[in-house]
Amino acid sequence: MQNFTLNWFPGHMQKAKRLIIENLSLVDLVIELLDARIPVSSQNPLLNEIIGEKTRLIVLNKADLAANVENSLKIFRENNFPAVAVDSVKGSGIKQLISLAKALAAPKTNKFAKFGAKKPRSARVMIVGVPNVGKSSLINRLAGMNHTKIENKPGVTRAKQWIKISDGLDLLDMPGILYPKFDNPDVALKLSWIYAISDEIHDLEPTVCKLLEILAEKFPNGLIERYKIDNLHADGLEIINKIALKRGCIKKGGVIDTDKALKLILTDFRAGKLGKVFLD
Repeated sequence: MQNFTLNWFPGHMQKAKRLIIENLSLVDLVIELLDARIPVSSQNPLLNEIIGEKTRLIVLNKADLAANVENSLKIFRENNFPAVAVDSVKGSGIKQLISLAKALAAPKTNKFAKFGAKKPRSARVMIVGVPNVGKSSLINRLAGMNHTKIENKPGVTRAKQWIKISDGLDLLDMPGILYPKFDNPDVALKLSWIYAISDEIHDLEPTVCKLLEILAEKFPNGLIERYKIDNLHADGLEIINKIALKRGCIKKGGVIDTDKALKLILTDFRAGKLGKVFLD
């Protein structure tokens, strides 16, 4: 995979790191939300360091857009991480998530009943993850209403938010937090595909070229069905040009509008319109 060097750690992410550290002792359980299309690459090693031994539940979001979800879950569980797959937009997997979160937090919440309380207190849960893995969508689904601002842009959720859930969960949402440094260029590239890294800070053409080359090799049906193109045994730029011609991304004089085509392809990929994929 081509070299993709990027260090991007805005000031609000340094604040996010500090917020997680300051509030970790307030919760019984940490939900680490990952993108099911890149479950390894969307794990943040910095979060591993911060969370430490705190009980953790892995949640693979956007499972409807991903291939190999069951295998990903199996790998996490074999490594002693409870894991569940969800689609926070359509709601699949949410009941299982709630049930598992309560069970994992029970050793802490049941202590209150033992010391005279009429019933266990609500489980206190922190949700963490890199930007754009769907934290706000998940919280809105759990809460049953739009409590948090949803926008497909890295860094939208920036402040600490406690959200009361009616069925025994108190959720603490935290801002998305990225790596301070990407030692693996492959990881940075994959995070750029899901928009965990802003499009504005890197060159889109090589990014999209590599994405298309991988999709053409491993998941060609989505490209064929979406764009009605053939001969996918081409390099990424050739595929971009094919898509541009099919979709009318043309400037005056018949020149291909590459920028328009790049944005179109990324928008389609992020919305799951190129089929189910697995990129780790």
